[in-house]
Amino acid sequence: MLRNGLEPWHLLVVLAVVILLFGSKKLPDMARGLGKSMRILKAETAAMREDGPAPEESPAAPGAPATPVAPVAPVAPAAPATAATATATAAKPEAPARADRPA
Repeated sequence: MLRNGLEPWHLLVVLAVVILLFGSKKLPDMARGLGKSMRILKAETAAMREDGPAPEESPAAPGAPATPVAPVAPVAPAAPATAATATATAAKPEAPARADRPA
């Protein structure tokens, strides 16, 4: 059923749809922006390759954390919300009228 995934007429249809969607005046600007983005991406990846891999920190002893960890105090469970607190938090106070707009 599907012998070739992409035939030349498929490309023509896609090109026609792109021209209809974006218009012929915006396509050169879009291509220019895409070219600039590709140049920036290429320059950044080249700079990352020149920097080399980041050095990894080795722990002082195997299995020991590199920095000391402070103990955490236990947390008390929160009180369940009642209907009165739920309606009080749900009702928002009315904002004051702004001076530049009539009320």
